[in-house]
Amino acid sequence: MQVFPFSLLMLINLLLGSVCIDAGRDFYQILELTRSASTHAVKKAYRRLAKERHPDKNKDDPNASQKFQDLSAAYEVLADPEKREMYDKCGEECLKKDGMMNNADPFASFFGDFGFHFGGESQHQHETPKGSNVIMDLFVTLEELYSGSFVEITRNKLVVKAAKGTRKCNCRQELVTRNLGNGRFQMIQQAVCSECPNVKLVNEERILEVEVELGMVDGQETKFIAEGEPHIDGDCGDLIIKIRTQPHPVFERSGDDLYTNITISLQEALIGFTLDITHLDGHKVTITRDEVTKPGARMRKKGEGMPNYDNNNLYGTLYITFYVAFPEKNFSESEKAAIKELL
Repeated sequence: MQVFPFSLLMLINLLLGSVCIDAGRDFYQILELTRSASTHAVKKAYRRLAKERHPDKNKDDPNASQKFQDLSAAYEVLADPEKREMYDKCGEECLKKDGMMNNADPFASFFGDFGFHFGGESQHQHETPKGSNVIMDLFVTLEELYSGSFVEITRNKLVVKAAKGTRKCNCRQELVTRNLGNGRFQMIQQAVCSECPNVKLVNEERILEVEVELGMVDGQETKFIAEGEPHIDGDCGDLIIKIRTQPHPVFERSGDDLYTNITISLQEALIGFTLDITHLDGHKVTITRDEVTKPGARMRKKGEGMPNYDNNNLYGTLYITFYVAFPEKNFSESEKAAIKELL
């Protein structure tokens, strides 16, 4: 067996260490994903981990800000097909050399504000004028609320663009002292304006992607910062998306519970039955009864309801109400006699 000198082993370790350093951060590990993860999986992982690792929720962790920056950088790269392809080939350093890493927080710009306010002072406490908020209903299916989904919406909005010339802006009322002579003065209010570059409003079409999270409830809101109506002298308002649940042909939702009705034959009601219900994600829920089922009887299947929004590992209950379909034909005298004897 060949024995390597100690100095050579140390050199090999140093070289391997430098390779690991040059390779940069492991973005897949940061997002807790495999290298084959889809773009939607990347977005869902980032959405979940950003909630958990936000610095405002981890004030006792001195590395919370750095962890959140790593998370944002991982999302920035893996959610962009071009950046991801380059990262898979040669790591983070290649992206930095090509100027493809901007270290911005893509969460706010791409997804908007999903309620990431965990305390602390707001950065928008100044009295800057703001355009109106726009409220839109997003109609989603129970299937999307059960399994989660991403929905693309087209937003046509007015955007402020530079134009030729100047205009009066930031107009305000100020008290002005006017000398009336003979030692008399008068205080009056008058409009005072600044001279600003001229602007124009241009219509632009944008594609926004809304994440329908598991267990979201009717009326729940998702906010996109600055995607509302513009204000020429201030900030844009916000776009607020409200979840609206479409009626479902089979299930009805109440909180985290689901309700459905099943009609069985008289024979099944008397001697029992086994049947399958197709759930919202396609899996089968097997129902078995070996006793008499009265009309209006109800069965519960725990864990077969909707996922809980705050804890997706918890599911509500599925309630099944049975209705009995009676025969439409008339029985013969002999059949009636047999039924009397049986019952």
